[in-house]
Amino acid sequence: MHNRIIALSTLLLSISIISGCGGNTSSPTSSEGGDSSKETIRIAVIPKGTSHEFWKSVHFGAEKAASELGNVEIIWRGPVVESDTGSQIEVVKTMITSQVDGIVLAPNQKGGLVDAVQESIEEGIPVVIFDSGLDEGPEIVSYVATDNYKGGKMAADAMAEAIGGKGNVILLRYIAGSESTEQREQGFLDGLEAYPEIKVVSSDQRGGDNATSSKEKVDQLLQLHQDGLSGIFAVCEPNANGTLEALRNLGLTQKVKLIAFDPSDALIEALQDGSCSGIVLQDPVQMGYQSVMTLVGSLDGNSAEAFISTGEYIATPSNMAESRIKELLKPEIVE
Repeated sequence: MHNRIIALSTLLLSISIISGCGGNTSSPTSSEGGDSSKETIRIAVIPKGTSHEFWKSVHFGAEKAASELGNVEIIWRGPVVESDTGSQIEVVKTMITSQVDGIVLAPNQKGGLVDAVQESIEEGIPVVIFDSGLDEGPEIVSYVATDNYKGGKMAADAMAEAIGGKGNVILLRYIAGSESTEQREQGFLDGLEAYPEIKVVSSDQRGGDNATSSKEKVDQLLQLHQDGLSGIFAVCEPNANGTLEALRNLGLTQKVKLIAFDPSDALIEALQDGSCSGIVLQDPVQMGYQSVMTLVGSLDGNSAEAFISTGEYIATPSNMAESRIKELLKPEIVE
């Protein structure tokens, strides 16, 4: 009996040692349906800023992709304001130092982030650019974004329809160096060439990265161009919010037609009451989702298209109740 006990104890100890040597030491996934045998992939998602609703929807899409993949951790970090290029560069460098497996980046300055992206790639950390483009140089995995030039042309068509094909209009620009908004601006100006009776009376003024500075700029522009002005195109959410406030304060919302790019609660309300004639819409959830999926696919050895479009749409008072437009006017967000 004593010998049998010793033999059994030895067998159990051997099994324990074998299990210990062959066991999985990687962190288990926290997502339903994930394979806990897979090593966790850490993806840094770095937006232009973190304060606007658009970025919260991008975050939702990134987390949705991570949940479906099951072994992906999203590290969400970015500057508070979209003009803080220095802070965004520091975030990228911190992620490189942290040795994340990949970076998904929306550069707030197309030239200012080139060196940081190149450094990431040289350190063996692949990069997907989303929302706004990067100057040529680094060999990125892919660029996932709206066709912003096409969105600008859609804004031109919406403006022409709103003002009856003729009148004076203003293009309110964003900040210098933002590739996405520069494409929208150029698309709008090129699109208006199809409407010879529409005159652009101002196209060189910038609203900045927040609603307050945009309102102040529009106040100045209205002092100069209010008489005979038919419309304003504001190329992003904070610019459009500031423009709307300026028009409302002067009682001009019915006289001067507003075309916006990207929604907000105030702009949706304005679309309902006629204070806004159109909002060009993106799909930020799909942008975050496709960016993460594309990057993880590249880590698995899959090739990617150089540019992946996530679509562009236009919301008007007449179609805003349609299901797809409603989804894009109020996309899901990470609270």
